[in-house]
Amino acid sequence: MNGHVDVGPSNGTLGLEDMRQEVHENHGETSNGVNGYAQSSPYQIHNESIVHHLFHAGFQTGNYADTVLHVLQNMYRLHAIILSRSPFLAHLMSTSPQTGGQRTIYVQLEQEPEITHEGFAIAMGYLYSAESLNSLHPGNARAVLAAACLLGGMNDLCGYAYEMCRQSINVENIAEWLEFVEALPASSDGTSTPVEPQQLPRSDRTAVFGPYAQRLRDDVLHFLVVRLPSLLNVNAFSSPVMTHADNGSADTGRDTLLDIYSRVPFELFKTAVESPAFQIGSDQARFKFAKDCIELRKRVNARGQGAEETVVLAFGGGSVGGSTVHVTRKMRKRPLWKVNS
Repeated sequence: MNGHVDVGPSNGTLGLEDMRQEVHENHGETSNGVNGYAQSSPYQIHNESIVHHLFHAGFQTGNYADTVLHVLQNMYRLHAIILSRSPFLAHLMSTSPQTGGQRTIYVQLEQEPEITHEGFAIAMGYLYSAESLNSLHPGNARAVLAAACLLGGMNDLCGYAYEMCRQSINVENIAEWLEFVEALPASSDGTSTPVEPQQLPRSDRTAVFGPYAQRLRDDVLHFLVVRLPSLLNVNAFSSPVMTHADNGSADTGRDTLLDIYSRVPFELFKTAVESPAFQIGSDQARFKFAKDCIELRKRVNARGQGAEETVVLAFGGGSVGGSTVHVTRKMRKRPLWKVNS
């Protein structure tokens, strides 16, 4: 089978019918039926039969292929008319010399570490049929999103994969998402000229995501600022629910929050702590949290070497709706050595 990847239904994953049902519900679509059962038109049944045949006989087994695609040490026997749905592959086919009966193309992904073999296979399968969605799950959603962005022409797959990424951010995998955010180019704070996606160097591991990179960064920030304190019961509106024999439940959530924030890249850390949405108590409580976190960051955050982070609490209500907690970072001055002549 093509690429030796099982791109089909699997237990515990989001099914194609679930995806379709979600789309219909979001758009308020209903199907007329008898006794509550939806009826499909003969045209729809015929079209679905063709697509099903294309996916299984064309993509999964490679029957009657006219194009051989090499990627990540794998080979796929595919069909040019289907591959042309992807602008990336269409350009690759039009610029690759063809000798003999079959066309051979090579997809170089060495500079795209976010795209895995599984993610690429699911995105390619989606060119043939939406049945490929049955293999989409939180563990591969980001790789599928990266592959779909690279291939192009499949905005709906990008939307499905992105939404699964957004919903899958949790306490267990936040460290992986922080690594992803750290690889993103620094966002403009308004004092410098914004960097357009097409101006980013191709060596950037996240450039392939295009606008989804910033959206994922915003989702990680929202998780850190709003959802995480709530999940850990470290906020101004709930009481701790995690109980321990030593009555240390009130500190357990705060300690976990401190540990996670100690690993947050500085720009994201500053934005999160200063955000009015970061509700963990009074301004004094937020200031104390930031101060304790900075002390912890000094010990566990090697990337901060050579820079000094500080936090101040502004009194007198500086700006309406603004933050009274301000985090700054400045580079330590290197000692100057005097050389006697």
